[in-house]
Amino acid sequence: MKRRFINKSISVLVGTMVLGLSPTFAENCPVKGGTLIWGHSETTQNLYIHQTGTISTGRILQNIHDGLVTADENLKIIPELAESYQVSSDGLSYTFNLRKGVTFHDGSDLTSADVKYSFETLMDPDTGAVNKPVFNSVGSIETPDDYTVVIKMSQINMPFLGRLAALGAGAIIPEGSADIQGETPIGAGPLKFVRREFGNEVELERFDDYWNGAACIDRLIAREVTEPTVRLTGLRTGEMHLINDIPTDRIDEIKADENLEVLSWSHGVFDFVNLNYKHEPFQDERVRLAIDYMIDKEMLLQGALWGQGKTAASPGFASSASYNTDLQQRPQDIAKAKALLAEAGYGPGDLKIVFKATTNYPYHVEAAQILVEWFREAGVELTIEQLTWADWLSQVWVDKDFQMSMMNFNSVWEDDFLYYSLYNSTGGFNYRGINDPVIDELTEKARITVDDGARADIYREVQQRVFDKVHDIVVWHRNSSFGAQKNIGGLDTLVNGDGATYHFHRVWIE
Repeated sequence: MKRRFINKSISVLVGTMVLGLSPTFAENCPVKGGTLIWGHSETTQNLYIHQTGTISTGRILQNIHDGLVTADENLKIIPELAESYQVSSDGLSYTFNLRKGVTFHDGSDLTSADVKYSFETLMDPDTGAVNKPVFNSVGSIETPDDYTVVIKMSQINMPFLGRLAALGAGAIIPEGSADIQGETPIGAGPLKFVRREFGNEVELERFDDYWNGAACIDRLIAREVTEPTVRLTGLRTGEMHLINDIPTDRIDEIKADENLEVLSWSHGVFDFVNLNYKHEPFQDERVRLAIDYMIDKEMLLQGALWGQGKTAASPGFASSASYNTDLQQRPQDIAKAKALLAEAGYGPGDLKIVFKATTNYPYHVEAAQILVEWFREAGVELTIEQLTWADWLSQVWVDKDFQMSMMNFNSVWEDDFLYYSLYNSTGGFNYRGINDPVIDELTEKARITVDDGARADIYREVQQRVFDKVHDIVVWHRNSSFGAQKNIGGLDTLVNGDGATYHFHRVWIE
């Protein structure tokens, strides 16, 4: 079973009232009941949706929470907890009319006070919210009545609605609940939190009072199995109904099994080599460029990923209107790499680099192992340190204690999320310490640029700058996949149009 995800440019509908969809799914479960076991590839971290920085944890939390708006399968922004919204003609005021009768998992009713609390808490620097920059242009949040929220901007922010719809930034929590969200998340989504055994599993159950109709399954257990072979064995034996992150060399094997099927989508994720700007010698552009010239991207794709993807020079979503099609991968050139290193003052054997790779992504370890020989040819000693997912997050993501690493990131449909979050110096996902005034200026300029074409041009400039300055080395866009038992229905609704979020609301067990 395959789905194709199409990226579309999203524009603010200035001066337009956008109406929501009526709840229609309440009676659309072919089968109800049962416990669905999901072999989840990563260990969940902080469960507070506004603090968590990993998509892996977000995939669970986005079944617990709803936002004011969301994006449908075609990546069109539609109301969710808001019944409708209106943007003023000058683009400086957003009015959200909330649905009545929406209940949180703790039994309280959704009101405008919850929305105001959610966003003002997120905006508080002490919260440490990864999506705080989304609200940099918010001047005030007003609640004229229990079901109306008016957000007034200090300046135009064209991506604002899109950011509210993307990956949890607009999630609403009950007033006063921030202190407990990290361990006991409470939302208004289709599934509610039951328990977590850290490093083992998270259990959610159907929320019968969900405003858009109760989920089909009784409960979801996200079992955290970081070893890919173990996940695959669990799927084969029936211990698990679903697994994500199928080992790339085993996809055809699963497809051939009459009891299993594969849900795949193309180029939804890019993988990139990270260079920590807080460590020598990566402040030197010549060193970063030299490392780029050491890598044969096509050979790396075939050797580490079994060809399950496509080499790419830009992190952007390939079908996006803003994608810079002019960028081409630098060819491997060891001689040029050695010359650049010499120019930077590093002779053969002078440069020693530790590459931290997580075993949670075996192809990152395999990629690092392939790099070792190329680096040796260039006179650089590369040592690999293999880390668990939890240790990688702690050392690389949180503590910034690394020289070189590799990670994946979703090629999200919302350009601001991708380029501002990753490359602006204040971006919530800028763990490499990139501080480029040109990119800061461009990403801020994009926010106030009304014309879609002009804004796309700016994002192409950002991509060019990232490439020219070698802020990251993008190596490929990776195919993504789910393996599933044949008795799991509704899989065509599982993966949202962004290719990153998983929604179990309409999935059932036959």
